[in-house]
Amino acid sequence: GGPQPDVLNYAWRDYGNRVGAWRLLELFDSLALPCSAIVNASIYDHCPELPAAFQARGDEIVGHGHSNSERQGVLPEAEEAALIRRATDAIARHAGAPPKGWLGPWISQSLRTPDLLQEAGYEYLLDWCHDDQPVWMRTRAGRILSVPYPQELNDIPAIVARKMNADAFADMVIGQFDEMLEQQAHGQALVMGVALHPYIVGQPYRLRQLRRALAHIAARRGEVWITTAGAIATHAAALPPGTVPG
Repeated sequence: GGPQPDVLNYAWRDYGNRVGAWRLLELFDSLALPCSAIVNASIYDHCPELPAAFQARGDEIVGHGHSNSERQGVLPEAEEAALIRRATDAIARHAGAPPKGWLGPWISQSLRTPDLLQEAGYEYLLDWCHDDQPVWMRTRAGRILSVPYPQELNDIPAIVARKMNADAFADMVIGQFDEMLEQQAHGQALVMGVALHPYIVGQPYRLRQLRRALAHIAARRGEVWITTAGAIATHAAALPPGTVPG
């Protein structure tokens, strides 16, 4: 990293906690959209009112490590298990129950991560973007469900890495939704997620375009199930054997 304190990057991300996330909450409320809040457990040390606000509206809390400074995929097994346990215990302590789902910090996994998550009581993970539907993954002690997490409809790679502007990102969300809705009409049950980071899409000029995209989706709620990753996992796990691949 660069010289410390890194005022620019700290302040940019803190904007998401102080301003952007609250604007997103207002947007989600206005369109009656549920969401999965993917949180580093350290948020409870710095801004506990934020996950509490998501939880108050009935949203799901998903585990995302302790902080994004820790890549679990490079850790020895005992240290990785301890990281998962530390984050899980912190969320359970503040949220009242442990999370059912997990997304690795930096989308980082070791060969043992699915095993460790399943053994820690997790029902699903989000790290794999290899399908448009849930998929069962085998572990050494059973199985765990993989629910798709978007790497394309994701504001960090799209806006930060590929320099896409806000209206193009909104158009991409709309295009993905319309195409997948058409495919679903032919008998395919598909999952579409949109990954949003408050310090990016919470900026006012981007929020305006995001509102356009999400309003387009909300207007078709009679044709789709707008829900959380955890609800999708619960539904998929209850389907007859052989329905969900894996």
